Amino acid sequence: MKDTLRIAGVYVGTITGAGYASGQEILQFFTGYGWWGIIGTLVTMILYPVLGYYLVVLGKRVKAWSHKSVIYHICGKYLGVVVDILLAFFLFGVGVIMIAGSGSLFQQQFGIPPVAGYALMTLLVILALLLSLRRVLNVISILTPLAFGLIIVLAVYAALTADTSGVDLEAVAATQEELASPHWLLSAFLHVSFNVAITVSILAIIGATERNYQAAKRGVVLGGILLGFIALLINLALYLNVDDLVGTDMPMLVIATELHPWIGAAMAVVLLAMIFNTAVPTLYTFTARFFTVETRSFRIAAIIIGIAAFGFGFIGFTKLVGTVYPLLGYVGFVIFISMAVNLIRTRRQPVATEQYAFTDS
Repeated sequence: MKDTLRIAGVYVGTITGAGYASGQEILQFFTGYGWWGIIGTLVTMILYPVLGYYLVVLGKRVKAWSHKSVIYHICGKYLGVVVDILLAFFLFGVGVIMIAGSGSLFQQQFGIPPVAGYALMTLLVILALLLSLRRVLNVISILTPLAFGLIIVLAVYAALTADTSGVDLEAVAATQEELASPHWLLSAFLHVSFNVAITVSILAIIGATERNYQAAKRGVVLGGILLGFIALLINLALYLNVDDLVGTDMPMLVIATELHPWIGAAMAVVLLAMIFNTAVPTLYTFTARFFTVETRSFRIAAIIIGIAAFGFGFIGFTKLVGTVYPLLGYVGFVIFISMAVNLIRTRRQPVATEQYAFTDS
């Protein structure tokens, strides 16, 4: 059971970042569709476990050893090149979203111009990339379960205490301008697709390296169900309070602040830590994809990439979430269609043992 819970925690912790915790992701992918969005979160409770389970099984089958080995095995030698590069650049996009989120948080919670948040987070991220502040990241990662404990409590409280009298929730939800797609079901698939696309390599490598293989499979199933359940709770809270939350960058922060200013301040600090904890590995992975780690060129590239992320952050948190995440979801569709083809093909022939001769750079 211990191993199962550990793997479930890795799955949940890898996917749930500041966009998820702030509620903006849920607002655009589910809440804006009204009651259909609630059904959409139930769909994710099926998709997350199924895809996670298959990635673990695939990792065991192909003895996954890196991000590239997984992508090239799933997508093939030629399509794999395209998907590999696209995923790398979307990781940069996720890093940009985190920096933009820090600006939104500063403005919404403290009334400070967003540029201050952009600058502070960019500086911290560049320092982390240059100095390899792993201990800082490890300490901050401890806040993740605490953060989601707080979010779940807030979501349950907000749902139970919502005053919906005289409010047409469906009509208000329909005023949400930024939506992930034209249809609630497509949004549900996109939400799972872009989140799982980011975890393809780590889940496959877990399947290949985890000693307790059965626990690994049980863990991703449990983690997948938890991911859908968290989305359901947050979505219910946002939907039942949608008249106060449409148009806000960080709706869960609004809920926390309305409960008590001190709780709002604590939530803001936790979200900043989660933003940092998401921005560093995504921008690190993007930089390491093109430059050798711990070299002069890597350090120079880290500074340039950090400054570029700062510049793109001015596009705005809400706009970036509504643009980057759905596009990454469509890239994820390519991966998962390739996975389905791969599954059908490998069922008709002996277990593949080929290894692609690519080296990490």
